[in-house]
Amino acid sequence: MKKVPLSRVFVNDEVREAGMRAINSGWYILGKECEAFEAELAAFVGTKEAVLCSSWTTGALMLHHAMGVCPGDEILVPSHTAFPSIEPMIHRGARPVFIDIDETYCMDVDLLEASMSERTVGILPVHLYGHPANMDGIFLAAKKHGLWVVEDCAQAFGAQYRGQRVGSIGGAGAFSFYPSKNLTVMGDGGCITTNDSVLAGKLRMLRNHGEKSKYVHDFVGYNFRLNEIQAAIGRVELRNVDNLNEHRRDVAARYNDRLEGVVQIPPERPWARAVYHMYVIRTEQRDALAEFLKEKGIGTGIHYPIGNHQQPAIIKMYSDLPHLPKTEEVVTQILSLPIYGDLPMEDVDYVCDAILEFFGKFTTANPSVGEK
Repeated sequence: MKKVPLSRVFVNDEVREAGMRAINSGWYILGKECEAFEAELAAFVGTKEAVLCSSWTTGALMLHHAMGVCPGDEILVPSHTAFPSIEPMIHRGARPVFIDIDETYCMDVDLLEASMSERTVGILPVHLYGHPANMDGIFLAAKKHGLWVVEDCAQAFGAQYRGQRVGSIGGAGAFSFYPSKNLTVMGDGGCITTNDSVLAGKLRMLRNHGEKSKYVHDFVGYNFRLNEIQAAIGRVELRNVDNLNEHRRDVAARYNDRLEGVVQIPPERPWARAVYHMYVIRTEQRDALAEFLKEKGIGTGIHYPIGNHQQPAIIKMYSDLPHLPKTEEVVTQILSLPIYGDLPMEDVDYVCDAILEFFGKFTTANPSVGEK
């Protein structure tokens, strides 16, 4: 039976050679590969600085630390996102204030001001599935109330908002290099981008035990360093990411062309250039469709089945949690289809054929559906 995975990393001989080059160098932590990768990341994103770290989560934790996030603070964040989006702020003692989503699955900017209090310090928009959040609306609210903005770019490396790369728009951007991401280092990894050189300097110290110079520690930090092998691999991945992202867009266009009118396809706003970390459809028959595709050897996912405001860990921690009708509806309907940077178009058509076959079984209930 044919197998189509949900995602797959990009690997070629250059990637393998880069890993071996770092192994053979004899230097494995924060060396020349990391230094070069940081410079190349900053140039790509369009910021003065990029600070490598061991994951998105550790990067965001040290960023919140460096920015002075403290107990009692409140941060506006969408509920519909990966749980790690809120973990660092909770570890710092801050409370996530959950915002419902708009049609792009990103935070609804019209709900921001009503969710603020005297304890609100910042906004953490998430560029979910590779589609940018509405940054104009976010900055309008942030500037009016004196709040900082940090972009969660974990799923959106290379995406653009009004021609500007995500990660260069807010005070800082946090990226993930997890294996399924558009840019990977073949394991956990991440970076923080910023135009604030003072902030970047503090982050570099925080990731390395607060060390200013060898064995001299100005403050208590962490071990959030990235290794040389992953940095070397990441540099090759970065050189290929534009082509890989463009192919993701071609895959999304094929899905759109074949599935529009059969399922609800993901929107792309005129001001956005999405990079389709995930291609997410909606249907009320989500679970049955997923099982049908599984029987055809097609991998799918649900990102995410529970809004964070309804996660067991959050319910235990906080009372007076909001009712978020859009989030609570979409989590019962969304389904992620296979997409990655070198997914063969024949596999895309195989997925589409299977979906059309599935809905063709229901022509007695809605004859027009099976004909599309």
